[in-house]
Amino acid sequence: MKGRRVKGLSKGMSDSIASMRNIGISAHIDSGKTTLTERMLFYCKKIHAIHEVKGKDGVGATMDSMDLERERGITISSAATNVRWRDHSINIIDTPGHVDFTIEVERALRVLDGAVLVLCSVGGVQSQSLTVDRQLKRYKVPRLAFINKCDRLGADPFKVVGQVRHKLGHNAVLLQIPIGLEERFEGIIDLVTMQAVYFNGPSGETLRHEPIPGALREKAQQYRELLIDSVSMFSDQLAEAFLEGRETPDQITHAIRAGTLSLDLTPVFIGSAYKNKGIQPLLDGVIDYLPDPSEVTYIANDLDGDGAPFPVEARVEAPLIALAFKLEDGPYGQLTYIRIYQGRAGKGSEVANARTGKRFKIGRLIRMHADSMEDIDEATCGDIVALFGIDCASGDTFCDASINVAMSTMFVPEPVVSLAVTPKDKRSEDKLWKALNRFSKEDPTFRTFVDGESNETIIRGMGELHLEIYIERMRREYGIEIDIGMPQVAYRETITRSASFDYTHKKQTGGAGQYGRVAGILEPNHEKEYDFVNAVKGGVIPNEYISSCDKGFRSCLRKGSIIGFPIVGVTCTIIDGNFHPVDSSDNAFQQAAIGGFRQAYEKARPILLEPVMKVSVEGPREFQGTVLGSIHQRRGIIVSTTEEGSFSRVDAEVPLNEMFGYATTLRSLTQGKAEFSMEFLKYGKVPSSLSDELKKEYLEKKKTGKKR
Repeated sequence: MKGRRVKGLSKGMSDSIASMRNIGISAHIDSGKTTLTERMLFYCKKIHAIHEVKGKDGVGATMDSMDLERERGITISSAATNVRWRDHSINIIDTPGHVDFTIEVERALRVLDGAVLVLCSVGGVQSQSLTVDRQLKRYKVPRLAFINKCDRLGADPFKVVGQVRHKLGHNAVLLQIPIGLEERFEGIIDLVTMQAVYFNGPSGETLRHEPIPGALREKAQQYRELLIDSVSMFSDQLAEAFLEGRETPDQITHAIRAGTLSLDLTPVFIGSAYKNKGIQPLLDGVIDYLPDPSEVTYIANDLDGDGAPFPVEARVEAPLIALAFKLEDGPYGQLTYIRIYQGRAGKGSEVANARTGKRFKIGRLIRMHADSMEDIDEATCGDIVALFGIDCASGDTFCDASINVAMSTMFVPEPVVSLAVTPKDKRSEDKLWKALNRFSKEDPTFRTFVDGESNETIIRGMGELHLEIYIERMRREYGIEIDIGMPQVAYRETITRSASFDYTHKKQTGGAGQYGRVAGILEPNHEKEYDFVNAVKGGVIPNEYISSCDKGFRSCLRKGSIIGFPIVGVTCTIIDGNFHPVDSSDNAFQQAAIGGFRQAYEKARPILLEPVMKVSVEGPREFQGTVLGSIHQRRGIIVSTTEEGSFSRVDAEVPLNEMFGYATTLRSLTQGKAEFSMEFLKYGKVPSSLSDELKKEYLEKKKTGKKR
């Protein structure tokens, strides 16, 4: 990473909080997020030349700083930068579109105040658009929509706006309409100012404002009336002025902003990032319509007050509260990205980690620009910056010593795919653990452990691509030579009926023995993975041993008896028991609970569960029948089919075990013209034939000492 020194205060110090914006760029894969971000950097004079995704010019997009990103043309890791536009400071995070890297989107949205949802004018609202929209709603993030690729064959932004309304449930309103479409896309008509805007110059850097072309005046007036009708509900002043025919652009802008901040309105912009059209008005929209840090309400938990809500104030004078939302292990040590919610952080200032209670002094404070950085002396509330050399975990809260609070952490989905990795030599074995420790610390959805039976190293992730990228990074960044096992699905075990248990653990070894009796019921639980109920009466089991029973039951959940996967969806209720004044102990009641659980588990008709994925396949209509057939072959259930023009989309629920290698199959079946995305949906029952096969395989491998 390159670095340069900046004397004095950071730029953020000279800005009022009202002139700051924190935004994310989110979308379905291949909608043009990174291309859009590259243009934003260029027009904000952060970079001096535009480079393209996939490194076609030998350089690659600025925000895709990893070689793998440039080669594959996808964003793998979210990247942060800071730009200035109209005397405002904007922190931008470009996030991945592929569902395997959803944690990058989650942590970005957790710390952002606003977002730009990018949609393709041809593909419209696609499967990952729905996922991103759910994430935006989870964190209550106001957003603008940008309909990209209006120069593409089949572009129809009006159709896409309809999809945003019906599929995403947004109150979407066009602020612009196009001047021409496809290869005739020339510019836009701004419905707020009622002017035609053209983008001249080699890179569209010169804006030319002209009167609206005569052929489009009636259409522009029609859409302007629709705009004002939609936004006047957010401003009584505009509603009155509109009825009297004296509305002004400022009144319309004020109403749009009020609607956007209340999450009741989604302003829609149009353009083509690749053709350098429509980006500057979108940047204006970020300033005009998205919130500054003081306009967003954040709540922390007061750790000294039993987790009571602690209101966070976006004031520089208040005690520091910051959240570590992303970690990276660079050549100079751990880089910790933080969002400052309250107060200020400066070089040399003392800060406490709310989780560990440890205090530390800030050594280096960094403002990031993709993979380059600049040293700053101080950052204030609203800033997104980075610290060097801090020992912490993702999701830790840093605060001033005068308070003890913690921000809520982000949603982390469970990994669903496993692989066994085996180093080829001693040199690679030493490096492997260093790489695994780093990746699992940086990415909460990447897990690693050693299998107790086979002694193999297992890695877990969100999908084939997710693990493939990490394996490639191990090879490139650490020079590790490894053998890879077959992908393994994260199965689960559960029970289908209630069963009672009555188990006595009794052991005499000379001197004090071990004694504990536990009786109760094991029953299915369709709401929680595990629940423990104490229904003991009369003190037949002393209170100090109740938690011992809970510990014993929990230890049984780690590994079921069918094929050795974790057990979920059970309630353990203890009703009766017995103890000995001398021989009873914590360990004795743990062992009694374990014996009782195993006794009841076999009687409760255990079954296997498998992860079922929500799969969306999009491609030309001519291949729809072929796609449907390929899904049926994989035990898939078709949920819906949608046809729009020459394209079709198939939504289905398919077991993950059947989806390995589907990318290659789909390319072959559709001449490379269709694509699919999938994300975890639920756990479903494994068919008896497959369950028997898996159980037989597990027992055979157990005999030979191999991995299941």
